[in-house]
Amino acid sequence: MERFADRQQAGRMLAERLAEHPLTEPVVLGLPRGGVPVAAEIAQALAAPLDVLVVRKLGFPGHEEFAMGAVGEGGARVLDQRVAAGVSRRDLDRIEAKEAAEVEQRVARFREGRPAVDLRGRTAVIVDDGVATGATARAACAIARARDAAAIVLAVPVAAPDSLAGLADAADEIVCLHAPAGFMAVGMHYVDFRQIEDAEVVRLLHGQ
Repeated sequence: MERFADRQQAGRMLAERLAEHPLTEPVVLGLPRGGVPVAAEIAQALAAPLDVLVVRKLGFPGHEEFAMGAVGEGGARVLDQRVAAGVSRRDLDRIEAKEAAEVEQRVARFREGRPAVDLRGRTAVIVDDGVATGATARAACAIARARDAAAIVLAVPVAAPDSLAGLADAADEIVCLHAPAGFMAVGMHYVDFRQIEDAEVVRLLHGQ
């Protein structure tokens, strides 16, 4: 099983692969928290702006791991009407309000008052440290689309093959270094998979 030394090495390797692709005015968006150290390496290599993409999926009542949509900063909202069809308006409003509040708290924590990088007319390079179910990645792509990104590239070091295939319609392009048949968990593909703290996300966003 191939393993990355840490998220930084994974980011450098992804950056090499992304450099082979023509990207129009890229903005690198890390999914907090684990995706940000990977994204920071890519942003530096591409000389592109680094930002976070704060997304919260809307979990189906009683089966919260099953996403029926997502909310993001700036009031961005995507909803899978087929999945949400059986959910009452009251429950939907309650779940959405809870997750939207969490989005705003995280935005305030990570950005410290700075505005989000405008995605209009630019290529959004969405980065995470790996894809397991694909729900968060799908939500992130949808939110970037809602923010008028001209193109969306999903870039991850490792992913479950089935989940990766299921994301084909979410992004304009997917760049993944490894999609092993025996995928079990993202952390198993890193030697160092320590938890990333909020302070490190803030430090990386400041370019330190």
